[in-house]
Amino acid sequence: MRPGKAVTMMDVAREAGVSRAAVSKVIRDAYGVSPDMRKRVESAIERLGYRPSVAARAIRGSSFTIGFELHEIENPALSRILRGAAEGIEGTGYRLVIAPGDPEGQHAIDALVDLRVDGLVAIAPRATPAWLENLASRIPLVLVSRHDPSVNYDTVAGGDDEGARLVMRHLFDLGHRSIAHLTRSEEATAQEGGALAVRLGAYLDEMARNGRESHIQVLRTLSTSDAYHATVGLLDSADAPTAIFASHDDLAFEVLRAVRERGLDASDLSVVGYDNVRFASHPGLSLTTVDQSGDDLGRRAVRLLLERINGRTAAKHEETELRLVVRGSTAPPRR
Repeated sequence: MRPGKAVTMMDVAREAGVSRAAVSKVIRDAYGVSPDMRKRVESAIERLGYRPSVAARAIRGSSFTIGFELHEIENPALSRILRGAAEGIEGTGYRLVIAPGDPEGQHAIDALVDLRVDGLVAIAPRATPAWLENLASRIPLVLVSRHDPSVNYDTVAGGDDEGARLVMRHLFDLGHRSIAHLTRSEEATAQEGGALAVRLGAYLDEMARNGRESHIQVLRTLSTSDAYHATVGLLDSADAPTAIFASHDDLAFEVLRAVRERGLDASDLSVVGYDNVRFASHPGLSLTTVDQSGDDLGRRAVRLLLERINGRTAAKHEETELRLVVRGSTAPPRR
């Protein structure tokens, strides 16, 4: 191996103890490759972290398709990202193949790889960096809403730390001192570098910075509908907060439903979401939220992926601009 040099097909051939032509056959999935040879070559590719060059992919043939994995088909924030990706791919000659999947995203991603897509855009909030690095050594990959310090794949995300701090400072400036955070399950926030983990970390830090450690309340929900019941339980508790920061707009909508059913308003319980989906501006909701330019996330993800398909190997990590959109769901606390 040559220090600082990209791994070549010849390096793989030497590692596997086969000819360069044999490596090419395995990469092209050509006829006549024995199971033993395939195993040796694929093991060498994995050990060396080899990515086939543009020329090698051209030999294999391009499908001119891009796989898009998303783990929640009903999440309106993901619809914005998907719409941006569809806009970004226009005029490129490529098509999107969409695969809804499990939270880890691995089954859906494997299915897309089996379809021989030329590259992948994935959200997969629970997939581990190690698994993603291995995947990206075999196919161009861009992760959305992740802040991983990756080597083989790119990331594009909103500035989740900054966005969450904007929310907290807005609520503190209004006079709130008892602020709860509504987020997803423990597994959803456990992945370091994931958007929800970053938002949760910023909430905890801002509460501590303002001397409110004893008032930290983190509510977790397995589904969007659970957010409604969690809010009802919180409103009935002795230590009900005066504000809730929800990690997604769809969770915030359920909080607002519980607030309105009780005949309460923003002075009783202020609510802030995240994503600024289309319904957030509806007069009946008027949700204060963070706009992280979801459409731009999708467009950037496609652009980065096409760069990788065309031969770029150095990892890029980009963040979209964001802003806090203040609406009627937040107000100074009544108590």
